[in-house]
Amino acid sequence: MTLANGAIRPVYGKIASWLAATPAGVLAARRSQAELLFRRIGITFAVYGEGEQDNSERLIPFDIIPRMMLRSEWTHLEAGLMQRVKALNLFLADIYGAQEIVKAGRIPADLVAHNNEFRPEMVGWRVPHDIYVHIAGIDVVRTGEDDFYVLEDNVRTPSGVSYMLENREVMMRLAPDLFADHRVAPVENYPDALLAALRSLAPSAAPDEPTIVVLTPGRFNSAYYEHSFLADKLGVELVEGSDLLVENDVVYMRTTEGEKRVDVIYRRIDDNFLDPEVFNPESIIGVAGLIRAYRAGNITITNAVGTGIADDKAIYTYVPEIIDFYLGEKAILKNVPTWRCREPGALRYVQEHLAELVVKEVNGSGGYGMLVGPHATKSQIEIFAAKLAHDPDNFIAQPTLALSTTPTLCDSGIAPRHVDLRPFVLTGTNGMRVVPGGLTRVALKEKSLVVNSSQGGGTKDTWIVEDSIFDDIPITRGQNQMISS
Repeated sequence: MTLANGAIRPVYGKIASWLAATPAGVLAARRSQAELLFRRIGITFAVYGEGEQDNSERLIPFDIIPRMMLRSEWTHLEAGLMQRVKALNLFLADIYGAQEIVKAGRIPADLVAHNNEFRPEMVGWRVPHDIYVHIAGIDVVRTGEDDFYVLEDNVRTPSGVSYMLENREVMMRLAPDLFADHRVAPVENYPDALLAALRSLAPSAAPDEPTIVVLTPGRFNSAYYEHSFLADKLGVELVEGSDLLVENDVVYMRTTEGEKRVDVIYRRIDDNFLDPEVFNPESIIGVAGLIRAYRAGNITITNAVGTGIADDKAIYTYVPEIIDFYLGEKAILKNVPTWRCREPGALRYVQEHLAELVVKEVNGSGGYGMLVGPHATKSQIEIFAAKLAHDPDNFIAQPTLALSTTPTLCDSGIAPRHVDLRPFVLTGTNGMRVVPGGLTRVALKEKSLVVNSSQGGGTKDTWIVEDSIFDDIPITRGQNQMISS
């Protein structure tokens, strides 16, 4: 919210005035109203613990102070996100094809061949329309006025878009006065954009109005609310594996009126569980024969099978190289400097500096399987040291960045809290699109850098606002002493 010199950034000028003029009791009341709305909506997520008793559904905390970004800043981010997804699509088509990037020595062969998310079953086969990543959620952090870093590329089944949409709806109910003061880019059209992208991806033999379904593992999945939310917003059926069957390499949905052919599946099931004929034979949440139908060109699966290798954290370290190799361009968005623990020199450094670094499993997600050294106990560091020594290939490490903060309503008042941002990139044969905004996740604990909802983080509405309305607003200093950069 503030610049390095203490001045309030113009984009936050009206928000700062609003906060200064609004009594603490009113802000607290609006927060309670927001919580009540989310309870009525039923928007929850599941947390997985060590034991059955630790698994529970929770209401994700929501902060009523929006995170602000200028359109000019967004335009830069948008270009970088689209460049990244375009390159990752080319990378996936290559590694399941000629593997030119491996032959050129730009990526180690074993990093691909021995990757748990690499699907040999997909080698030599072109996916529909040559597009692998149809929906991507790229995690971005800001460390300075013009410094954005990509933390992770989520290209398997990225979650969080339902919170982006619900956060906006709740904010419009609770703070219509703020919207009147800003020209905020809409996010409400995301379902329409997603539906248009999915329709464009239907097999060539599909009818003009293809049948699309959202495939969920079921109500015990942590993101089940989002699965049902998306199906409802898209106006399509939410199905489980038992609702589908494959006959003569064609996928059908069981309905009360008989079987209905399906053309596009937006799956929220990992590759391993999609088809027991090809992957995990014990899977009861997949559809037997699905890959046969896929290979026959009778169904489009989004995201494509095998995309997981592109969001592996070890592969992430090569994304600037991937962009250069396929596009001949310099990456617009920077990667966080990363040590690959599979490399002996990097491993030694990480082992000697564990207390200073963030260490992550290469296939980890949701904030699980990671160590935040500066906030870890001696015992936690010792556990990770043992894990590193046992299986270094499974880890990468990064420095703890000075993430940007935004003003957040806490129990003690308004205080700065660290945030990240997950924008969503859609790719269909109708083009690529990034909805202006995304999901801002906020670390609600003071000084914490972990924003994942599974680790106690919350969310905010993200506003992309037009630059022009701030042209006549001078930069002010010290308007709100509770807020820092």
